[in-house]
Amino acid sequence: MYKILIADDEPQIREILRIYFEKEGFKVAEAADGKETLQQITKERPDILLLDVMMPVMDGIEVCTRVRKKYELPIIMLTAKGEDDDRILGLEKGADDYITKPFNTKEVVMRVKAVLRRSSGTFSGMMGKTKLVFTDLSIDLKKMEVIANNKKVNLTTKEFELLWTLANEPGKVLSRDQLLERIWGYTYFGDTRTVDTHIKRIRQKLEIGKQSAPWDIVTVWGVGYKFEVKE
Repeated sequence: MYKILIADDEPQIREILRIYFEKEGFKVAEAADGKETLQQITKERPDILLLDVMMPVMDGIEVCTRVRKKYELPIIMLTAKGEDDDRILGLEKGADDYITKPFNTKEVVMRVKAVLRRSSGTFSGMMGKTKLVFTDLSIDLKKMEVIANNKKVNLTTKEFELLWTLANEPGKVLSRDQLLERIWGYTYFGDTRTVDTHIKRIRQKLEIGKQSAPWDIVTVWGVGYKFEVKE
């Protein structure tokens, strides 16, 4: 049985989400502000965090930043309609997905289940090989570890899965929709900016562009991305 922590300062939202998730067999914990959210994570050890951006005491972006420094806890951000900057910033800080308010409660449940499925490490493309090795780059599935230029690179679960999926098929172009389906487990609910933001973070962490490397994650304009090994 999964446990979800619902962090939102509106009691009515927490109540309706609690009802729906309990019907689906989830254990539910709640938090009404950012500080309480961090306390509840330590106390309750949830499997996933549903986190509102606009909260008192400490906003959701700051909570996401702090959580990512200590935990691999999957995070779905709740953002106000039209607040694109909040969505992008949340993804850049390590959120796995976001949902726009007002939302369909059934959709929220489906999105949470999708993220939990993908966080279990059984995403498409991980079967077979357990380690990918390139010049100055090692991606170890069993250890969930990436070594680039003799340095360990700390990636979130989704970043690791995305890098593995691309590097597992060097030279093959994968569309944003294909990556959404493979990594996040859905297509209709997906937003391609989720992929773009995660790719941006991976490139930053691997220091692609800062130094010459024998491999790259290349943008194929209008299509998607590919992992390219240079000759």
